[in-house]
Amino acid sequence: MVQIAPAEPLVTALPRPATFQISPSARLRPSPFFEATVAEGVTAMTTYNHMLMPTSYGHPEEEYWRLINGVSMWDVSCERQVQLAGPDAGRLAQILATRDLSKCKVGQGKYVALCNHDGVLINDPILLKLDEDRYWLSIADSNIWFWARAIAAERGLRVEVSEPDVSPLAVQGPRAEDVVASICGDWVRDLKYFWFRETEIAGIPVAVQRSGWSKQGGFEIYLKEASRGAELWAIVKEAGQPYGIGPGNPNWVERIESGLVSYGGDTDGQTNPFEVRMGKYVDLHVPDDTIGIQALRRIAAEGPKRHSLGIRLDGGAPAAPAFRWNDIVVDGIKAGDLTNCAWSWRLEQNIGFALVSVALQPGDRVTVLREDGPMGGTLCEIPFL
Repeated sequence: MVQIAPAEPLVTALPRPATFQISPSARLRPSPFFEATVAEGVTAMTTYNHMLMPTSYGHPEEEYWRLINGVSMWDVSCERQVQLAGPDAGRLAQILATRDLSKCKVGQGKYVALCNHDGVLINDPILLKLDEDRYWLSIADSNIWFWARAIAAERGLRVEVSEPDVSPLAVQGPRAEDVVASICGDWVRDLKYFWFRETEIAGIPVAVQRSGWSKQGGFEIYLKEASRGAELWAIVKEAGQPYGIGPGNPNWVERIESGLVSYGGDTDGQTNPFEVRMGKYVDLHVPDDTIGIQALRRIAAEGPKRHSLGIRLDGGAPAAPAFRWNDIVVDGIKAGDLTNCAWSWRLEQNIGFALVSVALQPGDRVTVLREDGPMGGTLCEIPFL
Protein backbone atom coordinates (compact mmCIF):
# COMPACT_ATOMS: atom_id res chain seq x y z
CA MET A 1 0.00 0.00 0.00
CA VAL A 2 1.09 3.56 -0.65
CA GLN A 3 0.66 6.09 2.13
CA ILE A 4 -0.03 9.63 1.01
CA ALA A 5 -0.67 12.60 3.28
CA PRO A 6 -3.74 14.70 2.48
CA ALA A 7 -3.49 18.16 0.98
CA GLU A 8 -3.22 21.23 3.19
CA PRO A 9 -6.63 22.82 2.56
CA LEU A 10 -7.04 26.58 2.76
CA VAL A 11 -9.67 26.08 5.45
CA THR A 12 -11.17 22.79 6.55
CA ALA A 13 -14.39 22.10 8.39
CA LEU A 14 -13.77 18.37 8.58
CA PRO A 15 -11.39 16.38 10.79
CA ARG A 16 -8.64 14.83 8.68
CA PRO A 17 -6.30 11.96 9.52
CA ALA A 18 -2.57 12.62 9.36
CA THR A 19 -2.25 10.03 6.56
CA PHE A 20 -4.48 7.74 4.59
CA GLN A 21 -3.92 4.66 2.49
CA ILE A 22 -4.69 3.92 -1.12
CA SER A 23 -5.71 0.30 -1.45
CA PRO A 24 -4.46 -1.30 -4.68
CA SER A 25 -7.28 -2.58 -6.87
CA ALA A 26 -7.72 -3.76 -10.43
CA ARG A 27 -10.34 -1.00 -10.70
CA LEU A 28 -7.68 1.64 -10.08
CA ARG A 29 -5.07 1.83 -12.82
CA PRO A 30 -1.59 3.20 -12.09
CA SER A 31 -0.26 6.21 -13.96
CA PRO A 32 3.06 5.88 -15.84
CA PHE A 33 4.13 8.92 -13.79
CA PHE A 34 2.89 7.64 -10.42
CA GLU A 35 6.28 6.83 -8.91
CA ALA A 36 7.65 10.15 -10.11
CA THR A 37 4.85 12.07 -8.40
CA VAL A 38 5.43 10.14 -5.18
CA ALA A 39 9.13 11.03 -5.36
CA GLU A 40 8.13 14.69 -5.87
CA GLY A 41 6.19 14.58 -2.59
CA VAL A 42 2.57 14.37 -3.72
CA THR A 43 0.27 14.87 -0.73
CA ALA A 44 -3.22 14.48 -2.20
CA MET A 45 -4.88 12.70 -5.08
CA THR A 46 -8.37 12.22 -6.45
CA THR A 47 -9.81 9.53 -8.69
CA TYR A 48 -10.52 10.35 -12.32
CA ASN A 49 -11.34 7.84 -15.05
CA HIS A 50 -10.40 5.01 -12.65
CA MET A 51 -6.93 6.50 -12.08
CA LEU A 52 -5.24 8.60 -9.44
CA MET A 53 -4.67 12.25 -10.31
CA PRO A 54 -2.39 14.36 -8.09
CA THR A 55 -4.17 17.39 -6.64
CA SER A 56 -1.53 18.83 -4.32
CA TYR A 57 2.10 18.59 -3.33
CA GLY A 58 1.47 20.18 0.05
CA HIS A 59 1.95 23.84 -0.85
CA PRO A 60 -1.21 25.03 -2.64
CA GLU A 61 -0.37 28.73 -2.80
CA GLU A 62 3.18 28.07 -3.98
CA GLU A 63 1.88 25.67 -6.63
CA TYR A 64 -0.63 28.30 -7.77
CA TRP A 65 1.93 31.07 -8.19
CA ARG A 66 4.28 28.68 -9.99
CA LEU A 67 1.58 28.18 -12.61
CA ILE A 68 0.77 31.90 -12.84
CA ASN A 69 4.35 33.17 -13.05
CA GLY A 70 6.56 30.29 -14.20
CA VAL A 71 6.04 26.71 -15.28
CA SER A 72 4.44 23.65 -13.74
CA MET A 73 4.35 19.97 -14.77
CA TRP A 74 1.28 17.81 -14.18
CA ASP A 75 0.50 14.12 -14.28
CA VAL A 76 -2.78 14.14 -16.22
CA SER A 77 -2.57 10.61 -17.57
CA CYS A 78 -6.13 10.22 -16.25
CA GLU A 79 -7.19 12.12 -19.39
CA ARG A 80 -7.65 8.83 -21.19
CA GLN A 81 -7.86 8.49 -24.95
CA VAL A 82 -10.73 6.84 -26.78
CA GLN A 83 -9.39 5.83 -30.17
CA LEU A 84 -11.64 5.57 -33.22
CA ALA A 85 -9.90 3.72 -36.06
CA GLY A 86 -11.18 2.41 -39.35
CA PRO A 87 -12.94 3.49 -42.56
CA ASP A 88 -15.88 4.97 -40.61
CA ALA A 89 -13.83 6.63 -37.85
CA GLY A 90 -14.56 10.13 -39.13
CA ARG A 91 -18.25 9.39 -39.43
CA LEU A 92 -18.40 8.07 -35.87
CA ALA A 93 -16.50 11.11 -34.60
CA GLN A 94 -19.12 13.38 -36.17
CA ILE A 95 -22.01 11.29 -34.85
CA LEU A 96 -20.58 11.71 -31.35
CA ALA A 97 -19.50 15.37 -31.51
CA THR A 98 -21.91 18.29 -31.85
CA ARG A 99 -19.21 20.38 -33.52
CA ASP A 100 -18.65 20.45 -37.29
CA LEU A 101 -15.61 18.28 -38.03
CA SER A 102 -15.84 18.41 -41.83
CA LYS A 103 -12.86 20.75 -42.15
CA CYS A 104 -10.75 19.24 -39.36
CA LYS A 105 -7.26 18.45 -40.67
CA VAL A 106 -4.72 15.81 -39.70
CA GLY A 107 -2.69 17.28 -36.86
CA GLN A 108 -5.56 19.45 -35.66
CA GLY A 109 -7.43 19.21 -32.39
CA LYS A 110 -10.81 20.62 -31.43
CA TYR A 111 -12.66 21.08 -28.17
CA VAL A 112 -15.99 19.30 -28.61
CA ALA A 113 -19.20 18.66 -26.72
CA LEU A 114 -20.52 15.10 -26.54
CA CYS A 115 -24.21 14.90 -25.65
CA ASN A 116 -26.83 12.23 -25.12
CA HIS A 117 -30.03 12.09 -27.14
CA ASP A 118 -31.65 14.72 -24.90
CA GLY A 119 -28.85 17.21 -25.52
CA VAL A 120 -27.37 16.67 -22.05
CA LEU A 121 -23.59 17.08 -21.90
CA ILE A 122 -21.89 13.74 -21.16
CA ASN A 123 -18.26 14.74 -21.81
CA ASP A 124 -16.19 17.62 -23.22
CA PRO A 125 -13.06 16.04 -24.71
CA ILE A 126 -10.36 17.36 -26.98
CA LEU A 127 -10.64 15.59 -30.32
CA LEU A 128 -7.33 14.91 -32.10
CA LYS A 129 -7.28 13.88 -35.77
CA LEU A 130 -4.20 11.68 -36.23
CA ASP A 131 -5.06 10.34 -39.70
CA GLU A 132 -8.02 10.36 -42.05
CA ASP A 133 -9.18 7.14 -40.42
CA ARG A 134 -7.92 7.56 -36.84
CA TYR A 135 -9.04 9.93 -34.08
CA TRP A 136 -8.50 10.29 -30.35
CA LEU A 137 -11.00 11.69 -27.88
CA SER A 138 -9.02 12.94 -24.89
CA ILE A 139 -11.82 12.63 -22.38
CA ALA A 140 -12.97 14.12 -19.12
CA ASP A 141 -14.22 11.92 -16.30
CA SER A 142 -16.84 9.57 -17.81
CA ASN A 143 -16.82 6.23 -19.63
CA ILE A 144 -17.04 7.40 -23.24
CA TRP A 145 -15.26 4.22 -24.41
CA PHE A 146 -18.45 2.27 -23.68
CA TRP A 147 -20.66 4.92 -25.28
CA ALA A 148 -18.61 5.13 -28.50
CA ARG A 149 -18.40 1.36 -28.89
CA ALA A 150 -22.14 0.94 -28.37
CA ILE A 151 -22.99 3.64 -30.93
CA ALA A 152 -20.58 2.15 -33.47
CA ALA A 153 -22.10 -1.31 -33.07
CA GLU A 154 -25.67 -0.05 -33.14
CA ARG A 155 -25.09 1.78 -36.41
CA GLY A 156 -23.02 -0.94 -38.03
CA LEU A 157 -19.96 1.24 -38.55
CA ARG A 158 -16.63 -0.09 -39.74
CA VAL A 159 -14.59 1.26 -36.85
CA GLU A 160 -12.65 -0.17 -33.92
CA VAL A 161 -13.08 1.65 -30.63
CA SER A 162 -10.24 1.12 -28.17
CA GLU A 163 -8.16 2.73 -25.45
CA PRO A 164 -4.56 3.11 -26.67
CA ASP A 165 -1.47 3.18 -24.46
CA VAL A 166 -1.42 6.99 -24.24
CA SER A 167 -0.90 9.13 -21.13
CA PRO A 168 -0.65 12.93 -21.19
CA LEU A 169 1.89 14.94 -19.21
CA ALA A 170 1.04 18.65 -19.06
CA VAL A 171 3.56 21.50 -18.99
CA GLN A 172 1.73 24.71 -18.12
CA GLY A 173 2.55 28.33 -17.38
CA PRO A 174 4.09 31.35 -19.14
CA ARG A 175 7.50 29.63 -19.38
CA ALA A 176 6.08 26.32 -20.65
CA GLU A 177 6.84 27.12 -24.28
CA ASP A 178 10.51 27.71 -23.48
CA VAL A 179 10.73 24.39 -21.66
CA VAL A 180 9.04 22.35 -24.37
CA ALA A 181 11.00 24.12 -27.13
CA SER A 182 14.26 23.27 -25.36
CA ILE A 183 13.23 19.59 -25.49
CA CYS A 184 11.58 19.33 -28.92
CA GLY A 185 12.87 22.28 -30.91
CA ASP A 186 11.52 25.68 -31.86
CA TRP A 187 8.87 24.17 -34.13
CA VAL A 188 6.63 23.92 -31.08
CA ARG A 189 6.45 27.71 -30.95
CA ASP A 190 4.56 27.66 -34.25
CA LEU A 191 1.88 25.20 -33.13
CA LYS A 192 -1.57 26.74 -33.13
CA TYR A 193 -3.83 26.12 -30.17
CA PHE A 194 -5.04 22.48 -30.06
CA TRP A 195 -2.79 21.53 -33.01
CA PHE A 196 -0.25 18.78 -32.41
CA ARG A 197 2.60 16.81 -33.94
CA GLU A 198 3.66 13.21 -33.41
CA THR A 199 7.38 12.98 -32.65
CA GLU A 200 9.95 11.41 -30.31
CA ILE A 201 11.73 12.72 -27.24
CA ALA A 202 14.96 10.82 -26.61
CA GLY A 203 13.46 7.91 -28.53
CA ILE A 204 10.21 8.02 -26.55
CA PRO A 205 7.17 8.15 -28.86
CA VAL A 206 4.90 11.11 -28.07
CA ALA A 207 2.45 13.56 -29.54
CA VAL A 208 2.97 17.20 -28.52
CA GLN A 209 -0.08 19.46 -28.50
CA ARG A 210 -0.49 23.10 -27.54
CA SER A 211 -3.25 22.67 -24.99
CA GLY A 212 -3.89 22.16 -21.30
CA TRP A 213 -6.43 22.88 -18.59
CA SER A 214 -5.27 26.39 -17.76
CA LYS A 215 -5.32 29.80 -19.38
CA GLN A 216 -1.62 30.37 -18.65
CA GLY A 217 -0.45 28.69 -21.85
CA GLY A 218 1.28 25.38 -22.29
CA PHE A 219 1.42 21.95 -23.85
CA GLU A 220 0.34 18.39 -23.29
CA ILE A 221 2.84 15.68 -24.15
CA TYR A 222 0.99 12.47 -24.96
CA LEU A 223 3.26 9.60 -23.89
CA LYS A 224 2.68 6.58 -26.13
CA GLU A 225 4.74 4.03 -24.21
CA ALA A 226 3.72 3.74 -20.55
CA SER A 227 6.90 1.92 -19.49
CA ARG A 228 8.89 5.10 -20.19
CA GLY A 229 6.88 7.46 -17.99
CA ALA A 230 9.66 7.96 -15.45
CA GLU A 231 12.11 8.80 -18.26
CA LEU A 232 9.82 11.42 -19.78
CA TRP A 233 9.13 13.00 -16.38
CA ALA A 234 12.86 13.25 -15.69
CA ILE A 235 13.55 14.82 -19.11
CA VAL A 236 10.89 17.49 -18.64
CA LYS A 237 11.99 18.17 -15.06
CA GLU A 238 15.62 18.62 -16.09
CA ALA A 239 14.76 20.87 -19.03
CA GLY A 240 12.60 23.01 -16.78
CA GLN A 241 15.21 23.62 -14.08
CA PRO A 242 16.43 26.95 -15.58
CA TYR A 243 12.83 28.16 -15.50
CA GLY A 244 12.01 27.06 -11.96
CA ILE A 245 9.76 24.16 -12.93
CA GLY A 246 8.01 22.20 -10.22
CA PRO A 247 5.16 19.72 -9.83
CA GLY A 248 1.56 20.80 -9.84
CA ASN A 249 -1.91 19.82 -10.95
CA PRO A 250 -4.91 21.14 -12.86
CA ASN A 251 -5.24 24.08 -10.51
CA TRP A 252 -8.66 24.53 -8.94
CA VAL A 253 -8.20 28.24 -8.24
CA GLU A 254 -6.73 29.22 -11.61
CA ARG A 255 -9.37 27.35 -13.56
CA ILE A 256 -12.18 29.19 -11.73
CA GLU A 257 -10.47 32.56 -12.24
CA SER A 258 -10.11 31.69 -15.94
CA GLY A 259 -13.67 30.40 -16.38
CA LEU A 260 -12.83 26.81 -17.33
CA VAL A 261 -15.73 24.37 -17.03
CA SER A 262 -15.20 21.12 -15.16
CA TYR A 263 -17.39 18.37 -16.59
CA GLY A 264 -19.08 16.59 -13.67
CA GLY A 265 -18.05 19.36 -11.30
CA ASP A 266 -19.99 22.22 -12.88
CA THR A 267 -22.55 20.05 -14.67
CA ASP A 268 -25.34 17.76 -13.53
CA GLY A 269 -27.58 15.17 -15.17
CA GLN A 270 -29.62 17.84 -16.99
CA THR A 271 -26.93 20.31 -18.11
CA ASN A 272 -26.78 21.17 -21.79
CA PRO A 273 -23.81 22.96 -23.43
CA PHE A 274 -25.65 26.28 -23.74
CA GLU A 275 -26.02 26.47 -19.95
CA VAL A 276 -22.28 26.29 -19.30
CA ARG A 277 -20.93 28.69 -21.95
CA MET A 278 -20.26 25.97 -24.54
CA GLY A 279 -22.77 27.15 -27.11
CA LYS A 280 -20.00 28.32 -29.47
CA TYR A 281 -18.82 24.70 -29.67
CA VAL A 282 -22.22 23.46 -30.87
CA ASP A 283 -22.82 23.70 -34.61
CA LEU A 284 -26.54 23.33 -35.21
CA HIS A 285 -25.99 22.55 -38.90
CA VAL A 286 -24.15 19.26 -38.29
CA PRO A 287 -25.80 16.14 -39.80
CA ASP A 288 -29.13 15.09 -38.37
CA ASP A 289 -27.70 11.79 -37.12
CA THR A 290 -25.34 13.60 -34.71
CA ILE A 291 -26.43 12.45 -31.27
CA GLY A 292 -28.32 15.14 -29.39
CA ILE A 293 -28.42 17.69 -32.20
CA GLN A 294 -32.21 17.53 -32.60
CA ALA A 295 -32.66 18.31 -28.91
CA LEU A 296 -30.01 21.04 -29.02
CA ARG A 297 -31.77 22.73 -31.91
CA ARG A 298 -34.96 22.86 -29.84
CA ILE A 299 -33.09 24.19 -26.81
CA ALA A 300 -31.38 26.85 -28.91
CA ALA A 301 -34.73 27.93 -30.38
CA GLU A 302 -36.49 28.07 -27.01
CA GLY A 303 -33.52 29.39 -25.06
CA PRO A 304 -31.84 27.63 -22.10
CA LYS A 305 -33.47 27.88 -18.68
CA ARG A 306 -30.17 28.27 -16.78
CA HIS A 307 -26.83 29.93 -17.42
CA SER A 308 -23.42 29.97 -15.79
CA LEU A 309 -22.24 33.19 -14.18
CA GLY A 310 -19.45 34.05 -11.81
CA ILE A 311 -20.07 34.98 -8.20
CA ARG A 312 -17.99 37.07 -5.84
CA LEU A 313 -18.78 36.06 -2.28
CA ASP A 314 -18.86 38.40 0.68
CA GLY A 315 -16.43 38.01 3.54
CA GLY A 316 -12.69 38.38 3.80
CA ALA A 317 -11.66 34.87 4.87
CA PRO A 318 -11.25 31.75 2.70
CA ALA A 319 -14.43 29.68 2.63
CA ALA A 320 -14.38 26.03 3.60
CA PRO A 321 -14.20 23.52 0.71
CA ALA A 322 -17.40 21.62 -0.04
CA PHE A 323 -18.22 18.14 -1.32
CA ARG A 324 -21.47 19.23 -2.95
CA TRP A 325 -23.20 22.09 -4.73
CA ASN A 326 -24.75 24.77 -2.53
CA ASP A 327 -28.20 26.26 -3.08
CA ILE A 328 -28.39 29.84 -4.31
CA VAL A 329 -31.53 31.63 -3.14
CA VAL A 330 -33.18 34.97 -3.81
CA ASP A 331 -35.81 36.14 -1.32
CA GLY A 332 -35.81 32.64 0.16
CA ILE A 333 -36.54 30.90 -3.16
CA LYS A 334 -33.99 28.64 -4.81
CA ALA A 335 -32.69 30.16 -8.06
CA GLY A 336 -29.70 27.92 -8.80
CA ASP A 337 -26.54 26.37 -7.42
CA LEU A 338 -23.00 27.31 -6.50
CA THR A 339 -21.04 24.62 -8.37
CA ASN A 340 -17.58 25.47 -7.03
CA CYS A 341 -15.82 27.90 -4.72
CA ALA A 342 -12.20 28.89 -4.15
CA TRP A 343 -10.15 31.62 -2.57
CA SER A 344 -8.48 33.68 -5.30
CA TRP A 345 -5.03 34.86 -4.25
CA ARG A 346 -5.01 37.45 -7.02
CA LEU A 347 -8.47 38.84 -6.22
CA GLU A 348 -8.18 38.21 -2.46
CA GLN A 349 -11.78 37.03 -2.46
CA ASN A 350 -13.89 33.87 -2.54
CA ILE A 351 -15.15 33.28 -6.06
CA GLY A 352 -17.09 30.55 -7.84
CA PHE A 353 -19.50 29.60 -10.60
CA ALA A 354 -23.25 30.02 -10.24
CA LEU A 355 -25.52 27.84 -12.40
CA VAL A 356 -28.67 29.92 -12.07
CA SER A 357 -31.95 30.88 -13.69
CA VAL A 358 -31.58 33.09 -16.76
CA ALA A 359 -33.76 35.59 -14.87
CA LEU A 360 -30.65 36.44 -12.85
CA GLN A 361 -27.97 38.64 -14.39
CA PRO A 362 -24.52 40.04 -13.50
CA GLY A 363 -24.83 42.55 -10.69
CA ASP A 364 -27.69 40.77 -8.93
CA ARG A 365 -27.33 40.02 -5.25
CA VAL A 366 -27.94 36.45 -4.05
CA THR A 367 -27.51 34.31 -0.94
CA VAL A 368 -25.56 31.05 -0.94
CA LEU A 369 -26.57 28.44 1.63
CA ARG A 370 -23.15 27.15 2.66
CA GLU A 371 -22.63 24.34 5.18
CA ASP A 372 -21.24 26.82 7.66
CA GLY A 373 -24.06 29.30 7.17
CA PRO A 374 -25.55 31.62 4.56
CA MET A 375 -23.18 33.88 2.65
CA GLY A 376 -24.05 36.84 0.44
CA GLY A 377 -22.63 37.30 -3.02
CA THR A 378 -22.81 39.30 -6.23
CA LEU A 379 -23.18 37.66 -9.64
CA CYS A 380 -20.67 38.69 -12.31
CA GLU A 381 -19.34 37.87 -15.75
CA ILE A 382 -16.85 35.04 -16.37
CA PRO A 383 -13.85 34.93 -16.61
CA PHE A 384 -12.82 36.77 -13.46
CA LEU A 385 -9.36 37.53 -14.83
